[in-house]
Amino acid sequence: MSLEGYQWPAPLGIEPFAHQKKTSEFLISNRKAFCFNEQGTGKTASVIWAVDYLMKLGVIKRVLVICPLSIMRSAWQQDLFKFATHRSVAVAHHSQAEVRKKLVLGDAEFVIVNFDGVEIVKKEVIAANFDLIVVDEASAYKNAQTNRWKCLRDILKTVKGLWMLTGTPAAQSPIDAYGLAKLVNPQGVPPFFGQYRDLVMYKLTQFKYMPKPNADAVVHKILQPAIRFEKRECIDLPPVTSVFRDAPMSKQQVTYYERLRKEMLLEVGGEEISAVNAAIKLNKLVQISCGSVYTDNGEVVDFDVSPRLAVVQEVIEESANKVLIFVPYSHTIDLLERYLAKNNILSETLSGDVSVNKRTDIVTRFQNGSSTKVLIIQPQAASHGLTLTAADTIIWYAPITSVETYLQANARIDRPGQKHNMTIVHIKGSPVETKLYEMLRAGIYNHSKIVDLYKEAVSTA
Repeated sequence: MSLEGYQWPAPLGIEPFAHQKKTSEFLISNRKAFCFNEQGTGKTASVIWAVDYLMKLGVIKRVLVICPLSIMRSAWQQDLFKFATHRSVAVAHHSQAEVRKKLVLGDAEFVIVNFDGVEIVKKEVIAANFDLIVVDEASAYKNAQTNRWKCLRDILKTVKGLWMLTGTPAAQSPIDAYGLAKLVNPQGVPPFFGQYRDLVMYKLTQFKYMPKPNADAVVHKILQPAIRFEKRECIDLPPVTSVFRDAPMSKQQVTYYERLRKEMLLEVGGEEISAVNAAIKLNKLVQISCGSVYTDNGEVVDFDVSPRLAVVQEVIEESANKVLIFVPYSHTIDLLERYLAKNNILSETLSGDVSVNKRTDIVTRFQNGSSTKVLIIQPQAASHGLTLTAADTIIWYAPITSVETYLQANARIDRPGQKHNMTIVHIKGSPVETKLYEMLRAGIYNHSKIVDLYKEAVSTA
């Protein structure tokens, strides 16, 4: 099916790129399909345009989008506001389950729900008669033994269409493809997981398996119909794409954040605040947002920061190539190192505590084909001079307070030798982080602005 003659509902002169048009055309031609376009290629916009076309034809009326919590608003809702302003959208995420259920049963054309929220509204989703389900970062459904997977399987018994989006369908093992194929192409895979595993893996020991030589061909066959564009193929893409991910603070973080904010509010009502003192206090707010903060006596208090760590893992798993993570604080680096190790993600660290010789060894390994996928960097310690073009994705775990350091850090991947389009991901969970990122990207961070930001941050309830 062709989209020839379709009036792309894109305001401000925004037109789809060639690969986005082809992706949209592929999707409207397949009731169930995979989109394996790499991160940063505009999958969300392609889906929105395809859905809008089908809605104009009267083929579908309502769509359920299932995605990580971090991109419900920062990606899907914002892109709908940008690329399909005439369509109604509801974000079904609320502390009260009844509110979520009402949103699902409402009349919004697009309903957005996070992975863990689907089970809460399962009955309502089935009753709402959605015509299409779109699953973003679909690797979350690779394991057919989980309750998450079984919940979606049950819902799909009443839904006509399913589009699953991920840039890394079987990045860790051929067996990761089974759960995805079982949802989109159930006739193309064996009925039982053990049968599929024997098809693509050798059993070396009781608990260790290795892929068979034909595993890639089997995976390709079962993950159909599918379309894929890599960033290097999309010559019409901008060389660098900046995106944001939401990482809501835990209740514990919110409590401490508000306590400090109110203390700062009292100061604003008294003497004139210096830029130095304002920067120190704002850094405290950012530290709380990150998950660890220094007390006045030098001790470190760790908070529950699992949503932010989960966002980091999501981005890493969706990245086809290597990743840099810029983390401002040493105590937060320790927390992140432990998390990545626990989740079997190989990483190394460049910080002020690492000697010059060791830094050279780490960079050489990272650049020259090491199995290490992630390099954690303290920006102040390694934002200048280094070439790290083996990575094409940067994660800012939290904002910093120097425009120069921010720009220099981003330039570590944007250098001669870079072969891919690049993505810079900014993680935020608090109002002060949002404002800091805005100032950094605009390049307007100075003494007067930091005091203004201080006053704005403490007065924002």
